Amino acid sequence: MTKIIIRIIGGLGNQLFCYAAARRLALVNKADLLIDDVSGFVRDVEYHRHFQLNHFNIPCRKATPAERMEPFSRIRRYVKRVYNQRRRFEERTHIQQEGFNFDNRLLQFKPRGTLYLEGYWQSEDYFKDVEQTIRTDLKITPPIDATNKTMGSRIRNSLSVGVHVRFFEAPGEISMHNAPKDYYIRAVEQMETLVPGAHYFLFSDRPDDARARIPLPEERITCVSHNQGDANAYSDLWLMTLCQHFIIANSTFSWWGAWLGGGVDKIVISPDLYLDSKTAWGFKGLLPKEWIRL
Repeated sequence: MTKIIIRIIGGLGNQLFCYAAARRLALVNKADLLIDDVSGFVRDVEYHRHFQLNHFNIPCRKATPAERMEPFSRIRRYVKRVYNQRRRFEERTHIQQEGFNFDNRLLQFKPRGTLYLEGYWQSEDYFKDVEQTIRTDLKITPPIDATNKTMGSRIRNSLSVGVHVRFFEAPGEISMHNAPKDYYIRAVEQMETLVPGAHYFLFSDRPDDARARIPLPEERITCVSHNQGDANAYSDLWLMTLCQHFIIANSTFSWWGAWLGGGVDKIVISPDLYLDSKTAWGFKGLLPKEWIRL
């Protein structure tokens, strides 16, 4: 039986991209998908992230230690990467993403035996043809606490716009990665012409600084700031998906909030940036064609 073992890495948004691309590859090749939920996090000393896909409706099993290439998995993965980089793409048993741009080769790949897959694969084009399956798999198990339930009801009962402001550097610092201040001004102006009278629900890791960037009166905006910490990120994502329209940051977290949320007539506004650093954005394939870029 063909097996695909996907190494899950990064924050919640990136973990969802890892899964979705691997799930599609497994489906079209009638392969078993196994999830390595360990090796991508054990040495994350910078961000201290952890596996968060247990909060979703994912039907795939976890990889065993042996399937994660333990013991000495770090060395064994390195050897496997180097060896496979010298092989033709279609013959590889280990695929590591090359660059950020959408790579059509993954759609055509036919795995044989066991395939190890690594990378962020940040484009809906990697799974667009199985979109309904991905949406079913990524249905979030709602948080059960009263605060989130109440906020969820407020969002559902509003003409709602979810706004995400992500700070990669502190607001007072010279920033190479934050979306510019005028982006949110322009985005709100555009949304006001398209969805007049909407209520805006603001999500941010720095809510006070984020609020200062949104040019709306207090009665038009609600700051959603009660879900603190990486372990509660899924709760904010769940709330975001309840919104009808979206102003996203240059962040895969709000990318998924917008992609999973809203309806067929949703409006999504995204920053028109190109970044090729570790906070990459704007590369080929990242943004769906129907989203508005400002």
